[in-house]
Amino acid sequence: MISSKTSNRICLCSPQQTARITRIVVSSRPAYLTGLGYPVSLRLSSAVSQSSSQHTRSFSSTRAAHLKDFFPVKETAYIRKTPPAWPHHGYTEEEMLAVVPQHRKPGSLSDWLAWKLVRLCRWGTDIATGIKPEQQVDKSNPTTAVAAQKPLTEAQWLVRFIFLESIAGVPGMVAGMLRHLESLRRLKRDNGWIETLLEESYNERMHLLTFMKMCEPGWFMKTMILGAQGVFFNAMFLSYLISPRITHRFVGYLEEEAVHTYTRCIREIEQGDLPKWSDPNFQIPDLAVTYWKMPEGKRTMRDLILYIRADEAVHRGVNHTLSNLNHKEDPNPFVSDYKCDADHQRPNPVLKPTGFERSEVIG
Repeated sequence: MISSKTSNRICLCSPQQTARITRIVVSSRPAYLTGLGYPVSLRLSSAVSQSSSQHTRSFSSTRAAHLKDFFPVKETAYIRKTPPAWPHHGYTEEEMLAVVPQHRKPGSLSDWLAWKLVRLCRWGTDIATGIKPEQQVDKSNPTTAVAAQKPLTEAQWLVRFIFLESIAGVPGMVAGMLRHLESLRRLKRDNGWIETLLEESYNERMHLLTFMKMCEPGWFMKTMILGAQGVFFNAMFLSYLISPRITHRFVGYLEEEAVHTYTRCIREIEQGDLPKWSDPNFQIPDLAVTYWKMPEGKRTMRDLILYIRADEAVHRGVNHTLSNLNHKEDPNPFVSDYKCDADHQRPNPVLKPTGFERSEVIG
């Protein structure tokens, strides 16, 4: 549980870093992060505010005295705990470390359009979250290069994570909902697609809730999320009605970007560019420890990002694979049992960045 006391406040950034943060967040009022078990105030001093010629807004408009846990445990007379609807299946350390950024080359015009649309979304997200040119990676290798001239700050990463994860939970829910309705309408089984899609959406929401335990977005970020979700939900809804194959390819490319983002964050943590997150005493939220069943000694911020990156790698492989299948007839290979006389076993999407071809999982 995150404490709401403010007496143990520490400064996350130097004055120079704070000045830079004012250009990527959106007001001269206070912003807050929580991460070491107590609030961390990003108060912008009056000197910094007066020296800034730009009108900025606040990532968090909540005063320090009123900072609270966003979703505290609900106390009732009888209920002790509500377990997750989809318990996390976990990963081995070898699986998590084997995840790397990789790109599936477009094989058709529709694939190319999906890829370019994802790149357009990435460009818009960079602008919305205040990523400067010197903080961007090699544009000629956008999905695999992770080195930039200048690293992001912890505050920038949290802004980016929250914005991205608030959107990432939409595609699985939309696709699962439409397939559920189609199953009812056509009076046919879905062959396992619905469960995987809804679990993907649930998993993305757990990423968001984890980061929400570390910071508190203000009115501007909430407005951005509201607008982005409204546009993205309706776009995904129409897209899936028109072509599930193209939509899954789009999500596969989107997850490639997510794997790239988290890989870069891990690299900057390991290099010491994010000193607060590199601190071995940094406490990640209990929510994350419980959901991912993180063992003792493996509960650093780097470990948390490794788990989340592995989740995104799963979504990457799953969506690229689903795009290769016949969405009306083929069963979902990731929840199916294979014939005992066949030289196959259930595919592992973590280690298949470009997805499985239909011949590999259906025959």
